[in-house]
Amino acid sequence: MIYLEPHPQFQDAALLEQTANAVLEHQSVKDDLVLSIILTDDEQLRELNLDYLGIDAPTDVLSFPASETDPETGARYLGDILISVPRAAEQAKAAGHELAGEVQLLVVHGVLHLLGYDHAGAEEKARMWAAQAEVLKRLGLDHIKVREE
Repeated sequence: MIYLEPHPQFQDAALLEQTANAVLEHQSVKDDLVLSIILTDDEQLRELNLDYLGIDAPTDVLSFPASETDPETGARYLGDILISVPRAAEQAKAAGHELAGEVQLLVVHGVLHLLGYDHAGAEEKARMWAAQAEVLKRLGLDHIKVREE
């Protein structure tokens, strides 16, 4: 189950749930689990980036893994993904594709982080970027190229 906090610029909850489920399917995750996707702005992501990573700058996506059980459903709570919709819109425009595709890329990226992927080292990054590209292709978004950071 996906909990979504929409944003005025993007409110397609069904598309984001489909995207998150595509990542879980790709990773063969069959557990009953819950995650949250919060669509927000640069300022909130800047504040969280500073508080949790010590970086005083906005970013496009942050993931906060959790290892809890949802008290209401008994499902494993995977964590939270926060996405800056204005930053996603800028990135989509710069890359020449739709906002929806950019937000989907960020959901894929965020879910992979919740599942333990990282891109701190070259080998980890190659593994994560390959997984992102595979999921995007399954979603018909293989025209969206994963940016190098």
